[in-house]
Amino acid sequence: MKKFRHISDFIAENKYRYLIGIMSLLATDGAQLILPRLYGKITDLLKEGGISKGGLLYYILLVCLLSFGIAVFRFLWRYLVLGASRNIESKLRRRFYDHLQTLSLNYYNNHKTGDLMAHATNDIAQIREAFGIGIIMIVDSLVIPVIAVVMMFTTAGIKLSLISILPLLFLGLVIVFFVKEMHSRYHNMQEAFSQLTETARENFSGIRVIKSFAQELKEIYKFEKVNRHNKEMNLRLIRIMRLLFPFIMGISALSTAIALWYGGIMVMYAEISLGDFVAFTGYLAMLVWPIASVGWITSMIQRGTVSIERINNILDEKPEITDAGTDTSIKEIRGAITFNNLTFSYPGNNEPVLKNINIAIEEGKTLAIVGHTGSGKTTLANLIPRLYNTPSGSLLIDGVDIYKIPLKVLRSSIGYVPQDTFLFSATIYENIDFFEGQGPESVERAAKTSMIYDNIMEFPDGFNTFVGERGVNLSGGQKQRIAIARALNRNPKILILDDCLSAVDTYTEEQILKKLKVELQKRTSIIISHRISTIKDADEIIVLHNGEITERGTHDTLLAQKGIYYDLYQKQLLKEELERVE
Repeated sequence: MKKFRHISDFIAENKYRYLIGIMSLLATDGAQLILPRLYGKITDLLKEGGISKGGLLYYILLVCLLSFGIAVFRFLWRYLVLGASRNIESKLRRRFYDHLQTLSLNYYNNHKTGDLMAHATNDIAQIREAFGIGIIMIVDSLVIPVIAVVMMFTTAGIKLSLISILPLLFLGLVIVFFVKEMHSRYHNMQEAFSQLTETARENFSGIRVIKSFAQELKEIYKFEKVNRHNKEMNLRLIRIMRLLFPFIMGISALSTAIALWYGGIMVMYAEISLGDFVAFTGYLAMLVWPIASVGWITSMIQRGTVSIERINNILDEKPEITDAGTDTSIKEIRGAITFNNLTFSYPGNNEPVLKNINIAIEEGKTLAIVGHTGSGKTTLANLIPRLYNTPSGSLLIDGVDIYKIPLKVLRSSIGYVPQDTFLFSATIYENIDFFEGQGPESVERAAKTSMIYDNIMEFPDGFNTFVGERGVNLSGGQKQRIAIARALNRNPKILILDDCLSAVDTYTEEQILKKLKVELQKRTSIIISHRISTIKDADEIIVLHNGEITERGTHDTLLAQKGIYYDLYQKQLLKEELERVE
């Protein structure tokens, strides 16, 4: 039962569906087990001539009634049991998705999106099959053979029954070997499918880069290699399944042949009646399907077992960042930020990315961060919304340790524009509003501040324009400005802009900065940029180099120091001069 720990409550919710469904299935099986006996009795009566037209009509009506009952109860068990499995699938997928939302950013850094997609689709579908048709087949395979064998013994005696069933006992021993091998092969097949999904996802996401570098053939070769491996893993499973099925049918045919030979002799010597032999062959035929489906049931249960283990592994993952120990009395923040001798390393890496960081940002002030690529600028920004855990006491908000502030309170008070702009497959309005529900006026005001409003109104559908996956039909600058509008729309206490003007031209940047100047005065702001023109008016500027603060001050004081900041400024002046000459 430990394997079912994450779905046991869903099973309990559907217990009455399963109970009534299985009872309906047993009623169906019971009616089916009566029919061979009824056919045998009709055969004996016809042979002996001891039945009238009225009597024959009675038996025919009885057969029709049983057949109708079978149809009704078959509908009930299909509706109830398969419906219960769909309920479990839906709720498990919801739980899986909800759990993924709680996992920390570091989890996604170490796990492929394609694997998670395969778990969310293929694995959960396999669990549904196991708890749907799998349960039906298990009950059928347990009930029908047992009752059919009992009826065979009572109808035709021990001798004919044993000699007919003997080959089927050998079949059970062979299936034990197949089950173990199928489990291993199905696990390999699932892993191959995950790899195939991830390769396809990565290719579609990077299609522009692939085409720009004319690497279509290389990518086709790469996909073909993964696709071929997926095919081989599927074929390995199919081979053993296809070997099992003919073997089962062959043994079943041998059992039937023995019954016809020995049973025919018994009828000839009047040891059993013809009707009993007809009933016996009917019961023997009823054994064929449960036995023939053993391989299918085994495969289905093995697939479901592997899938539930894979889902359990993810649901057992504990989020690194939780609300444990937070002060629930904190309902809002004002925006003062203090880094107190912070040294930070990414999980699983002992090498510090940030070292001895000491910064005090007063409420409503603007801090600018500059530095070469890889100096730790984005890492520093990611710590403020607590995307990663920091050493206790090293990061304070309003003088309170960040661990004491509930995640929802903290993150709902932050407007973050990341370096890698991401837009959802939705309208421009929905991308800016992003479930905040601030209303059209707020969305339009944010769009005007980020200088994207005029561009939006040029589209035929305005704010209702569908931007496509990741904003595929927008320019880089337009995507960045929509992302800025999204951050401003929530009216945050803390605004983080991580190199979010890199794709706009200098003139547009100046216009946006003028508009933002008013907004920045209302909140605590952190601006990361490679352009000095973007951050020169900040209240304080720090220069990061190899994870350490090497320079700090205002624009003028940093120029006077003639250090890294001065060099960056001179290089940008030279670049602008060359652009004007050209």
